[in-house]
Amino acid sequence: MAVSIKNARPGGSGAGRLYGGTALAALAWAALAGGAWAQQTPAATDSTAVDEVIVTGSRIQRRDADSVGPVLTLTAEDIRNSGSTSVGDLLQKLPSAGVSLNSNGTQGTSYGASSINLRYLGGAEGSGNRVLVLVDGHRWVDGVGQRGFRDFVDLNTMPLGMIEGIEVLKDGASAIYGADAIAGVVNIQTLRDFDGTRVNSRYGTTDRGDGEQFSTIVNWGRRFDNSALVFSASYVKDSPINTEDRDLTRVTLVPATSAGTSPSGLFILPGLSNNAYFGTGSGFASSSAPITANALAPYGAGTSADNSFHTASLPGDYYNTQAQGIYTTGPSERYGFYGRYRGDLTDTLSFHAEALFNRRVSDQLFSPVSLDIGGTSGTVRGFSLPSTHAFNPFGTANGVPIANALNFASTQAWRVRKVMSDLGNRDNIQDVKTYRFGAGFDGEISLMGREFTWDAYGSYARNEMKSSALNGVNYENLFLGLGNPATCAATPGCVPVNLFGPMTDAAADYIRFTTRETNSTEIYDLAFNITGEVLELPAGPLAVAAGYEYRQNKATDTPDAYANRTPTYLSSTYATTTAQTRVPTAGQYSLQETYLELAVPVLRDVALAESLDLSLAARYSNYDTVGSATTLKAGIGWRPVHDLLVRGTYSQGFRAPSILELFQGGREVNLQVIDPCNGGAVANPTLIGCAGVPGGYNQINFNLNGLIPGTTSGNPDLEPETADTYSFGFALKPHWIPGLTITTDWYDIRIKDAIASQAPAQILSLCATRGGVYCDLITRDAGTGAILNLGQGAQNLNEIRTSGVDATIRYEFDTEIGRFAAVVDTSYLSEFTTIAPDPNGGAPIVDERAGKGDRSRSTYPHWKGQTSLRWSNGDWSALWRGRYIGESTDVVNTVKDAKTDAVFYQDLEAGYRLEQYDATVTVGINNLFDVMPPASYANAPINFDIYTYDVRGRSAYVRLGIQF
Repeated sequence: MAVSIKNARPGGSGAGRLYGGTALAALAWAALAGGAWAQQTPAATDSTAVDEVIVTGSRIQRRDADSVGPVLTLTAEDIRNSGSTSVGDLLQKLPSAGVSLNSNGTQGTSYGASSINLRYLGGAEGSGNRVLVLVDGHRWVDGVGQRGFRDFVDLNTMPLGMIEGIEVLKDGASAIYGADAIAGVVNIQTLRDFDGTRVNSRYGTTDRGDGEQFSTIVNWGRRFDNSALVFSASYVKDSPINTEDRDLTRVTLVPATSAGTSPSGLFILPGLSNNAYFGTGSGFASSSAPITANALAPYGAGTSADNSFHTASLPGDYYNTQAQGIYTTGPSERYGFYGRYRGDLTDTLSFHAEALFNRRVSDQLFSPVSLDIGGTSGTVRGFSLPSTHAFNPFGTANGVPIANALNFASTQAWRVRKVMSDLGNRDNIQDVKTYRFGAGFDGEISLMGREFTWDAYGSYARNEMKSSALNGVNYENLFLGLGNPATCAATPGCVPVNLFGPMTDAAADYIRFTTRETNSTEIYDLAFNITGEVLELPAGPLAVAAGYEYRQNKATDTPDAYANRTPTYLSSTYATTTAQTRVPTAGQYSLQETYLELAVPVLRDVALAESLDLSLAARYSNYDTVGSATTLKAGIGWRPVHDLLVRGTYSQGFRAPSILELFQGGREVNLQVIDPCNGGAVANPTLIGCAGVPGGYNQINFNLNGLIPGTTSGNPDLEPETADTYSFGFALKPHWIPGLTITTDWYDIRIKDAIASQAPAQILSLCATRGGVYCDLITRDAGTGAILNLGQGAQNLNEIRTSGVDATIRYEFDTEIGRFAAVVDTSYLSEFTTIAPDPNGGAPIVDERAGKGDRSRSTYPHWKGQTSLRWSNGDWSALWRGRYIGESTDVVNTVKDAKTDAVFYQDLEAGYRLEQYDATVTVGINNLFDVMPPASYANAPINFDIYTYDVRGRSAYVRLGIQF
């Protein structure tokens, strides 16, 4: 249970601080279920005057904190002892958290960001756009990304040192906080007033010597007679882990069925088949028998040119792109500063101001570009290679007579596929800066003979990113470098390009392209809140809270101008570079909101009702994009006897479409998904949507190691989504077993008009099994079967339904050898169903995900849990932690069973306090038994769900904390 003491004045806005009106949801449950590592907030001592408290979950100040609940609370100590170096990594371990963006960076879409996705309700893989993240009860600015801005909060924009605690409400809270709170609310509590200096440093590394992590935090505080200052500086550096350094990620689970693209190239060259001059056999260098270079060395001259090549085949020409220095866990470096001033202007009026700056630099390393070009074949077409080109092995410059020289024209079906190792690994780099400024007043006022507490707060925040994508290919320069030698010679800077052997540094520099882009998000927020007791009822005081908020959100995305311009030499069908193109985006919306909340005591100290309380809330929101809406919430807390609290809530949710969902311009994406038509129509005779796909089609041989190219975009015609959330549970704290708490809560959430895009796997599956209009979103190459584009767009799907049960058992007790605190926290996901309309007009398409993991980065196990046992005795302490992720399904395949196994991670930690130095030394081991993620065919080539599991393996750390 999270409370704050009004008279203690911890500082900050009344709306943004726990004591002054902070919020997390209007009612309901008993505040007994803490986090897996959370400790109950100690009760105030007799020397502290406790007039009223604010409990997370309401904006009403109350004398009885037990009338609302349950809030999972993580203290500053919990955060330090978690073994995590980011808030996101800590929150993502909660049993109620679904797939969330984290540091497992190369194969996903996190790009250094971190999110929290409660109840799996994020709108896209790893997204947290149905979770409201607050800081001291106030809105935080949305994140930015490598390929455009986000519509959820990036937890890595918050300096670690400013965080004093975290509270998580797993209940709908739109009536209290407005949009985005459908899945729940996370409230980050900032540093409180104190005197002195606190330093905490941590260093850790895996037992394989990689993935080093270092962090240090310096917090300084000073209290004066009527004011206080705090300042925090944070630094965090995470080093990478490569795919080749873990057995699980070293080689893709998808078996190679034919020789794929490699640095030696894969060539289809018309004219070489059955060529009398070169003496080649029938089919040599044809589409059914492409050739590859014998070695990365100069080819033979004249009639021996063909001897430098051979028909590609397995196993000799197998090439593993996973062993090219690709990051499994990407590097990140963050530093940030936070400061706050609080001053009492009078006995009943205070002012505070705060400022923040945070910077993150992160990057993700990919294998080199997998080039696929040609004349009338290949992914990008219209290229030519004249017989007079300096690096045409079968041309005149290589000693072939004019009569026998081969010319590969733009009108011929020639094709070159090659891993461009000469250019180096692709590297995506993000430089993200966050600025935030806020100020407010809070005080007390007498109205109609009663005391009320009020606060007014305003803030501005901005996220901005400058991103670079290194070692791409400039198709325009490649066109010139492969084309007519005279044209190249007449073009300033042009260098002839060799795709059949080692490339010169000058040629590599000429076709190498670096994509440079920027995007940003902003938020302006003004809020006013007032709370107090308006009258006495027979069972106690009727308390009320009311408020007003104005908010404006803005976002812009400026992609690379050159990468997005119309090609000069190639068809306008194609891009100028290998960079994914998108339309520039700019958008904004503003809204005004008012709310009213009531805490109504109904019964007190009567038969079968020690207490019975109602909690009611309503909020009116008016958006300039989608109009207005009113949301309601009602709950009941019934305590038949002192040891038992029974609670239930009903709440309405509301989420307006974000700027991204409304206005995002068309954007190219690469999708990690298995094509059910792999192998062609012959290999899939029961899949009607695979008809016409050529036999032998192997997805892995196309578009960046088998990733599928797609296009996604916003939709200005979106409507708001609404939700109904029901919950029911109890909290038992038996007086005959001191220190024991048992809580159980059932939830059911139904979202209507849910804003989402159909998952790529779902689109492909529907096309394969049903054909017809389901295949309209998929464009294939008729000759090869390769998918050229898969279209996605935000839409209002019919409904999302999810339900489950959360349970927590906590037991704290003293023994002769010290104090123990044990926690078991579990979550059972009984249903997660998406219902989408059938474009054919038939019955809706029902997709049940609970218990399944057969889609990339989308694992929905029924069971998740975590447990801990903490011991302390004087200056010594120890901690054991366990985290369980249940089994789920996998794609049906020939490599492994169609199941993703359950895992159980375990950690150990021990600490000692050096009292004379006011310092603590802690050593710990995370993942004591070196448990690796379960292998997942659906997540090839990385082979595990990077948004659910940890691939670091066993790691050790040491932490030093000192204060003076």
